[in-house]
Amino acid sequence: MSSRWRHQISELKPSLIGNFKPEAMQEELNRQGNLGWELVQLIVPAPIAPAMLVFKIAQ
Repeated sequence: MSSRWRHQISELKPSLIGNFKPEAMQEELNRQGNLGWELVQLIVPAPIAPAMLVFKIAQ
């Protein structure tokens, strides 16, 4: 049996000095989790670039 997945990417912007606020990340993870999405990857391409949170959900 194979599952089909939908994927979603959320962007998390860093502060002016390039740090990510833990409470902002926690809020986004909880928001997506409450909607049924599961985090599968966190991508931080550069120190001052937005982080991309990749989620999946079964169809």
